[in-house]
Amino acid sequence: MLDVYAFATPNSVKVPIVLEELGLDYALHAINVRKGDQKAPDFLALNPNAKVPVLVDSDGPERLVLTESAAILVYLAEKAGKLLPSTGEARARVFEQLFFHASGLSPAFGQSGFFQRFAAEPQPIAIERFSGEAKRTVSVLDGLLATRRFVAGEDFTIADIAHFGWLWRRAFAGVDLADAPNVARWYAEVENRPAVQRGIARVNALVPAA
Repeated sequence: MLDVYAFATPNSVKVPIVLEELGLDYALHAINVRKGDQKAPDFLALNPNAKVPVLVDSDGPERLVLTESAAILVYLAEKAGKLLPSTGEARARVFEQLFFHASGLSPAFGQSGFFQRFAAEPQPIAIERFSGEAKRTVSVLDGLLATRRFVAGEDFTIADIAHFGWLWRRAFAGVDLADAPNVARWYAEVENRPAVQRGIARVNALVPAA
């Protein structure tokens, strides 16, 4: 059994999307980060870092608890034998984008959103720094997508799912795609995939009605 602990966040949405793409059965459990559920003792026992998503795989001889969205994507792709090339340059290109996401795009988007929306006092230097970096990483991605259909080549992979999560919530970071036509083209294609739509619907359903 695969259990996913998540909420409607940029990193969480990646996991239901990959599971829908792979056709794997799973149970989705809401961790309402707006109410602090991620700091509850039961959840901290799964992830002491107090962040979603978390994957629990009880199918093997020993239960596996896995955190960090990129690690979860790799694990599930290898489990199913899909969305991640097994060898060579194609595999390296996927990891190249996963690392670019984890070290560049994701932290830039997250910090940009935080300083624009949640900082106790205005921090112009931080806003300028992270907002500019978020837009710069989108520009890098746009240049890449000018030469290929998907972020790691001509095939859809977990690298696309990784980037999609934060671009799905790009308004939080104050980013738009007006100056990134190749990213806009790619985003529309990924968003229109039926499995992606199912994954988004499932995480959105975790948010309590107002």
